[in-house]
Amino acid sequence: MTCLGLLAATPAQAEWREARAKHFILYGNMSEEAIRAMATRLEQFDGSLRYLYGKPEIDGQESNPVTVYVLPTVSAVRRLYGKGGDHIAGFYQGRVSGSVAFTPMRSDEEGPNALQPQQVLFHEYAHHFLLGNSQVAYPAWYSEGAAEFVGTARFEREGIMLGVAAQHRAYGLLDAAKLPIETLFDSSRRKLSDMETEQVYGRGWLLTHYLMFDATRVANFNRYLSLLNQGKPSIDAGNEAFGSLKQLDRELGRYLGQSKIPGMLVRFERLPKTDVSVRVLSAGEQAMIPSRMQSDRGVNRNTAGEVYARASTVAAAFPQDAVAQGWFAEMAYDAGQDQAAEAAADRALAVKPDLQQALLYKGLLHLRRAASDKSKDPARWNEARSWIIRANRADPNAAEPLAVFYSSFRMAGERPRESAVNGLERAFELVPQDQGLRFMLASQQIAAGQIDQAKRTLRPLAYDPHARPDNPAATLLALLDSGNQDAVKAALAKASGEGGKE
Repeated sequence: MTCLGLLAATPAQAEWREARAKHFILYGNMSEEAIRAMATRLEQFDGSLRYLYGKPEIDGQESNPVTVYVLPTVSAVRRLYGKGGDHIAGFYQGRVSGSVAFTPMRSDEEGPNALQPQQVLFHEYAHHFLLGNSQVAYPAWYSEGAAEFVGTARFEREGIMLGVAAQHRAYGLLDAAKLPIETLFDSSRRKLSDMETEQVYGRGWLLTHYLMFDATRVANFNRYLSLLNQGKPSIDAGNEAFGSLKQLDRELGRYLGQSKIPGMLVRFERLPKTDVSVRVLSAGEQAMIPSRMQSDRGVNRNTAGEVYARASTVAAAFPQDAVAQGWFAEMAYDAGQDQAAEAAADRALAVKPDLQQALLYKGLLHLRRAASDKSKDPARWNEARSWIIRANRADPNAAEPLAVFYSSFRMAGERPRESAVNGLERAFELVPQDQGLRFMLASQQIAAGQIDQAKRTLRPLAYDPHARPDNPAATLLALLDSGNQDAVKAALAKASGEGGKE
């Protein structure tokens, strides 16, 4: 039975369970069999990507897994997403506090060209994987094309087939007016229509597929990436590396016209052994999980208060549930209810003294108070940092305490210690998917005069296919090239002010 078949067979009143594996934590109202199968397949998918790209494990990645929330339907995912989510079938957010993905058990659509939830989840994890395992900036067409290439992965008896045809992109590839290859290569630098964006995905998939199975063109592509990451404009880099983009476009047309396309089977014996543990959530966690999902999805001033109000009753009913109290401490903190947040953290720590989330939020509360009071008392700041240090000791490879420790010096108006800078660099190594963390590191690198390093840090954001053409990273890169230090400082300040949990 397929993973999606197992999900569809899940009893309606099943208990919420948690499945833990090396790279993922899953939460779902599912049977043990279903959630274990899903976690296993996600781990196998991760293994297939490591095999495809030749990427080894990064020490400490297991402390920063992707949390996947499995909702019953696409409609439920869209409701959780909120405004702007009318057409999504799942979504992902890369964050130093913990990357999250939301996926439905089943699709609302049928037919051979329908987009399936597994494809969306695999597509989004591919973005997470590439950002986390490469220091190279990819153009929009390859970022989306590579995610589409592996997103259609099909599980077979012997292994995982990569490069399966992207049937859901058929209309954009076969029936719509073809996107000029110059537009495809320059798509990060201009505003595209909805149909042009659709073709960045479709023709990006086609070009990526072609490159994957042509040794000569792979070498051309590597040259193109090298030129692009040296700062050469994408179209110029493409013409230099590939010889002629128009000739490449003609080759793509012939490739698309083939009756069959190749695939790549990654056999299960080539993948690491998968270890998955499953448990039923405690009564407090079961009651709190709807609020936890909303909190983890991200809140603003309005929704933070709503989540806090709903969760308060649950928190009062389960004062001895350390995990539920830790979750509630975060919700109260986000809502600005500092007294309730600290009380919840204290309740959690009374039961589980090394609970990292509670230790972290104790520190965040003390830091916020010190910053609000504009304190200049070193002892007060050090006391606040002591909680962050304890959170770090609970799991030295967790990225968030490292990032918060560095931020504490900026909050205090102090020059960060060397240990704090080292911690920031380590946090970025562990979770480079977090955009705010990239800006924080780039700011530190600029302050230290490490301009070339700052450019490398920012370049993947400048080419982010989901960002606007004048996104802050692209703006900052241009300013760094211009040498206008005052404008650089202003751009950094503006970008930092646009951060937030939402």
